[in-house]
Amino acid sequence: MNIFSGKALGLTMVLVLSLGVVAGCGGTGQNGNKAAQTGEAAKKLSVQFMVPSYADVPDMNDEYWTEFQKSSQTELDVEWVPSGDYNTKFDLVLASGNIPEVIVATSTTRPTLQNAINQGAFWDLTPFLDDFSKYPNLKNNSYEEIWNYMKTGGGIFGIPRNRPQIDISIKMRKDWLDKFKLPVPTTLEEYETALKTIVNGDPDGNGKKDTVGLIGQGFLLADGDGSFLSAFGGLDPVYDQEGGLINKLLTPNYTDMVGYFRQLYADGILAKDFSAIKQTQAEEMYTTGRAASYARNIWRDYTFEQEVKKVQPQAEIISLPPMKGPGGTSVQLSTPFSGAFYISKKVPEEKVKQILDFFEKTTTMEQTDYNYYGIEGVDYTMVDGQQQLTELGTRQVTANGTGAIFPLAYNNKMKVVNPAAPKAYNDAKMKSVEEYANVGKIDPFSIINSDTWTSVWTKYESEWQSMVIKAIVGQVSMEEYKAYVDKLNGSPDFKKSYQEFAAEYKEKFGK
Repeated sequence: MNIFSGKALGLTMVLVLSLGVVAGCGGTGQNGNKAAQTGEAAKKLSVQFMVPSYADVPDMNDEYWTEFQKSSQTELDVEWVPSGDYNTKFDLVLASGNIPEVIVATSTTRPTLQNAINQGAFWDLTPFLDDFSKYPNLKNNSYEEIWNYMKTGGGIFGIPRNRPQIDISIKMRKDWLDKFKLPVPTTLEEYETALKTIVNGDPDGNGKKDTVGLIGQGFLLADGDGSFLSAFGGLDPVYDQEGGLINKLLTPNYTDMVGYFRQLYADGILAKDFSAIKQTQAEEMYTTGRAASYARNIWRDYTFEQEVKKVQPQAEIISLPPMKGPGGTSVQLSTPFSGAFYISKKVPEEKVKQILDFFEKTTTMEQTDYNYYGIEGVDYTMVDGQQQLTELGTRQVTANGTGAIFPLAYNNKMKVVNPAAPKAYNDAKMKSVEEYANVGKIDPFSIINSDTWTSVWTKYESEWQSMVIKAIVGQVSMEEYKAYVDKLNGSPDFKKSYQEFAAEYKEKFGK
């Protein structure tokens, strides 16, 4: 299947093709279908979930959820936890032992999760999944290597929440490039030159040189760190002399990136308070036309552009093409899953099969499109061959993170297409970022784990972050920063963690 294909079907077609009767009297999906065929009344599958909420908490009684639960014969008891509080709540729930039937771990390498798995808190799903002959959707509609990524100690404990790899882009104000007759940057050097010209000019015509070149959110650029690190080769494995896999944060490549940001800061390109800007502040700066470049999800290009046009009508925002750097290109591919579902060991074996059947029947492109657009005639209408969200759909679907409880099918359109944008815009946007899939790199440290690193890094993380910021703003020299990194890398604990990373990398990536 083309990763950019997939037309949303009407609700009836979605349910016929992908959902059916999830659970029946006999326990498994197959037995349930057999029961339905023989005229036995189907029983609803009632499942407890705890999931993160990245937007407004959904109303489980609205049209979207009511229709889904009715047609799928499910009763979903979902605890939606605000994303900012989720990891804390997750850890507390695991410590209490009062684990819901299905819980989402936002990171498969989280130490508390790994400890809980080792203590037998969750089902090893390997015997259930077997050769995936009973679960073709979970196999064929997931990223091809994803089941290796789900392993802990050789067993598969998680069901991945499939998500697209093409996601984050470095954005640029194309109208400002045009104003100064600058080409679209294709290298980091051209990018730096363009931003320097913009901040030293008056792109918004307000008579002041107050435009910021590059903004981020949180430590460094947050969403954009991986894109720049990829350009320095920092998402490729880097080994020490003993064959240990050095954590990406302490590689020479990361140090080179720090040096690059140091130059951007000295040239007045990087926001002066880059390390303290919060997400809401960054969005406000960008959507009011006060910054030239910002790294976030590609689908936001249209939304950001529409907001900027309210104050600067000629605004045009583009996702930059892959830019060449000293060691790679400026594209980080997202991990092809956003955490995973784990089934509590307290769930009876037969119900485990029912839950797996639920996941099997919602891991389809039809369900993914339903998740993205909702019900035709209610949440969206067809306009020029494309789904156009209604005002209700915007509230029920886009604003409520409806995909939290579904594995969904792996595809690369979800973080590119903006449901509110015209079809021509979305088509052009998808084409403009197709190359990302060919040149981008995955961050292996979002997949591999080291218990030693987890226990040791907490002692140094704040100190290291402080050193990075000091190096960028010029409070310490790059030589001092390099010496600090070398000291950490020479520690026996760090060397031990690198050996553990190397073993995990070999198991999950096969090299």
